[in-house]
Amino acid sequence: MSKFKNTDLLNYSEEVLDALNSGKPVVALESTVISHGLPYPDNASTALKIEQAVRDEGAIPATIGIENGKFVIGMTAQDIDRFASVKGIPKTTSRDIPVILAQRGMGATTVASSLVAADLAGIAFFASAGIGGVHRGAEKSMDISADLIQFTRSKVAVVCAGAKNILDLGLTLEYLETQCVPLIAWQSDDFPAFYCESSGYRSPHRIDDATQVASVIEHHWKLGNHSSVIITAPVNKEDAIDREEVEGIIRIAAEQAEREGIRGPGATPYLMRAVAKATEGKTVKANMSVLISNAAVGARLAVAHAHFLKNGG
Repeated sequence: MSKFKNTDLLNYSEEVLDALNSGKPVVALESTVISHGLPYPDNASTALKIEQAVRDEGAIPATIGIENGKFVIGMTAQDIDRFASVKGIPKTTSRDIPVILAQRGMGATTVASSLVAADLAGIAFFASAGIGGVHRGAEKSMDISADLIQFTRSKVAVVCAGAKNILDLGLTLEYLETQCVPLIAWQSDDFPAFYCESSGYRSPHRIDDATQVASVIEHHWKLGNHSSVIITAPVNKEDAIDREEVEGIIRIAAEQAEREGIRGPGATPYLMRAVAKATEGKTVKANMSVLISNAAVGARLAVAHAHFLKNGG
């Protein structure tokens, strides 16, 4: 009897459903990068490149979205093109999921909402670029990404390039430590900062062996934790942006945003656009690079994890 099947909340693609039922490694991917990333058709072609990076490493991609009152667990090429071309698809974080499901509309999943779906669907790995975190000035604004909350609730291994530079990365690391979320740097010493190789902060743990990463994940869950394990992998060196250069740009842009009264959800896209403009688009290239490279790392680790379980863990 199949362990996984379509339910009233989950609509699996045949490929993903077959992979899960046969024990093949699967990597979940978000859809916000499709609906709220590059213009069409570049967003669709980039999503397909991300999926291909997963396939090239021996795993099955499961791009996630929301449509017709269900999570789509594994988009087809036609699904990706639709999510890439339809205008006005809302960015859907964890708090928005029940509303979008009830209204039976389309929703582009963020890191947080993708983790909800992956956990429900039985997918052990998720790959993305940069995660959310504690925002600068959070001691006054209380602006903390839902990603951090969701890490404490979803039993999924998260492969990412650290957190975005526009955040308070020190407080982000403190929050993860307080919430007992394991943090591993894959073949690197430092906590990366999205399109910068290093945030300037050391990671609490470095692991270079994929089987050991799988063992860490399983030990975390065997201890009774229903929470994430975060594995960071930095952007490729040739596409990385200088950290000091980015920090200077962010500082100026943050002051301008404050003067213009831009806060809350509007602050992140404002600052990201400012950095992209000041670096003459280099950050856009770096973002695309890290999306693809992290998908490949996520797949590599998912394959090692599947072998680990097959061999008795």
